[in-house]
Amino acid sequence: MSRTDASGSAPATTSAEAPASPRARTGWTIAGAVVVLGLAALVQLLTDTVPEATAGTWFGDVAQSIEYPIYAIALGFLGNAVLSLCGVRDRMNAAFRTELFIKIGLVLLGATINFAIFVKAFGPAVMQAICLIAIVFAFTWWFAGVLGLDDRLRALLASALSICGVSAAVAAAGAVRAKKEQLAYTATLVIVFAVPSIFLLPWLASLMGLPPAVTGAWIGGNIDTTAAVTAAGAVAGEQPLQIASIVKVTQNALLGFVAVLLTLFFALRVDRVAAAAGDGAAAGDGAGTASASGHKPRAWAMVWDRFPKFVLGFLLASIVATVLGVTVDPAVLEPRLDAAKELQVWALSLAFVSIGLEFTVSSVREAGWKPILVFAAATLVNLVAGLGLAVLLFSSFQF
Repeated sequence: MSRTDASGSAPATTSAEAPASPRARTGWTIAGAVVVLGLAALVQLLTDTVPEATAGTWFGDVAQSIEYPIYAIALGFLGNAVLSLCGVRDRMNAAFRTELFIKIGLVLLGATINFAIFVKAFGPAVMQAICLIAIVFAFTWWFAGVLGLDDRLRALLASALSICGVSAAVAAAGAVRAKKEQLAYTATLVIVFAVPSIFLLPWLASLMGLPPAVTGAWIGGNIDTTAAVTAAGAVAGEQPLQIASIVKVTQNALLGFVAVLLTLFFALRVDRVAAAAGDGAAAGDGAGTASASGHKPRAWAMVWDRFPKFVLGFLLASIVATVLGVTVDPAVLEPRLDAAKELQVWALSLAFVSIGLEFTVSSVREAGWKPILVFAAATLVNLVAGLGLAVLLFSSFQF
């Protein structure tokens, strides 16, 4: 699939525009990378200097509570607006690599989490993930069916809402052979709903006085994208961020199994019914297909193919850091862990800046109100069910 903007739609071109040469594309990508790095550097500058510069003023207390994800996302949106007005944002978007940056940041985050915390949280995280995926997927599938949405769009919306946003939508699109337009629209809805949640959920958790572990579990189980989960966790605090990350990577790890179940369901029921009805188009012109030879991969191979590999890096970093913590002199280890923490902040700053730079609502106007209503209703169900499960499973959690 060719690279598209955040809405999934390729940048529009006019008949007067000639395709950019490889050298020109490389130049624009380098320029975009400079923009991302420059904005991330500005994030670090603001985070370090604004609290000190405003100390003793009316803004001082507010500045003390503003974490780097807020600066990063705000600057990303500002950069998006400026580049769009200049007509160059779409040319630079190959450099806006939210997914890559967030995976690097999460692997580095693993180095700051004692593996004992992961082991302690793993059981509740798995229970929460299984229950939430089942509840939210079932509700979304049912409600989208009530509104008469296409089965493939229903699968994309249900997967994105119940598992891990755009990544789940991409995996589901391959499993059910969805149309690219359906994937683009689902990806845009994920971003539209995830960005406000970055600030709303930490605020609501603080308003309700939720403990750190419950806050983290609620954030990790409810916000659809891993990048937005990490941003919201960072806003909420270090301990909520740890639990949110563990809960989210647990959900991500189940993505491959859901993709296999969707593949089997559509192959054995939906596509077979469509073929019997003679509806070739309904069988999908899809975002993902079987191999050209018609060979279908084994179930275990599909699970591994869909499995998010960065989860293994997250776990390995946590194990290595925990082992080193009990075998290496703290005077030697601490500076290295501090360096890893600094790199993690930089990687996440790059990711959060890219969230703002990638954002576009152009495709929201194209698909009507029904998918938006499904997404809004399922998000509310996710919030309520997720809060109940977080309280039930993590209220007694001790760091």
